[in-house]
Amino acid sequence: MPEHFHLNTPLLESVGMSKRVGTAVYLKMESSQPSGSFKIRGIGNLCQQVGRQSKGVVCSSGGNAGLAAAYVARKMGLPATIVVPSSSPQLVVQKLQDEGATVKIVGKVWDDANAEALRLTETEGLTYVPPFDHPLLWQGHASVITEVAASMGPGLRPGAVLVSVGGGGLLCGVAQGLKEVGWVDVPIIAMETVGADCFNAAVKAGRLVTLDDITSEAKCLGAKTVCRKAFEYSQDNDLTIISELVTDQQALHAVQTFLDEERVLVELACGAALAAIYSGVIRRLQDEGRLPVPLRPLLVIVCGGSSINMEQLNKLTRKLHT
Repeated sequence: MPEHFHLNTPLLESVGMSKRVGTAVYLKMESSQPSGSFKIRGIGNLCQQVGRQSKGVVCSSGGNAGLAAAYVARKMGLPATIVVPSSSPQLVVQKLQDEGATVKIVGKVWDDANAEALRLTETEGLTYVPPFDHPLLWQGHASVITEVAASMGPGLRPGAVLVSVGGGGLLCGVAQGLKEVGWVDVPIIAMETVGADCFNAAVKAGRLVTLDDITSEAKCLGAKTVCRKAFEYSQDNDLTIISELVTDQQALHAVQTFLDEERVLVELACGAALAAIYSGVIRRLQDEGRLPVPLRPLLVIVCGGSSINMEQLNKLTRKLHT
């Protein structure tokens, strides 16, 4: 079995983004992972630690965590059951089936699918693979930062890390990674879309908040409650985490611009992080004195995502521009 299932992804400089923001912008291309997103880092790590003696794995996922779990299970020779909500695109269901997984469609949102996955761990004896809330996931995701540190070399560090936040798994991994490489003074810009903003709501309230509903089209950001560890990091005096929101329209504009300029198609959830640059969030944070001028190079975690193709993109464009 391989040492790990994820790839050391390219770290690319974006000339177009750098020009917009007035400092070098580096893209950590997690869209190049075998399962299409960063999720394989944490899920690969978790499955290697707990899945070896397993009868099979079960994961509740509106897409990317499920694809990572299905990919890893196939490589480990384990059966995978993926429970998805009805909001998941057929495109994702098909990809999961292509990976050899059994797909069950349950409920309207992720929380419904997750309840069924937990039930299956009890009744079928399957190993539960959580999509974002587990220390082994965060440990795996932290490797994204250790790779960047190795690529940048000694003495160099980013001015900020831009990351999309859904349930908070990647955010926890990035925070852990920054601590591991001694970059705790590097701020994290935590980006969400309006209507899938459970982290922002928690930061504002000073406690965990459960959203009534997910109204954003960025369904892969669609957890109603952020994981407790992510909230705890937001209260950690050693770290600076700046929580910001963009609209679905701004995230979509970012996806379209990124496709034009970088020739890579990512999903709306990933567009939230990209929109920090394309919609002027970084410039505004500098004007407000929350980020310095001049700014050291920016690191964008291009988290990727597989629930997007041209048909989905066109649908989103029609829906968000009417």
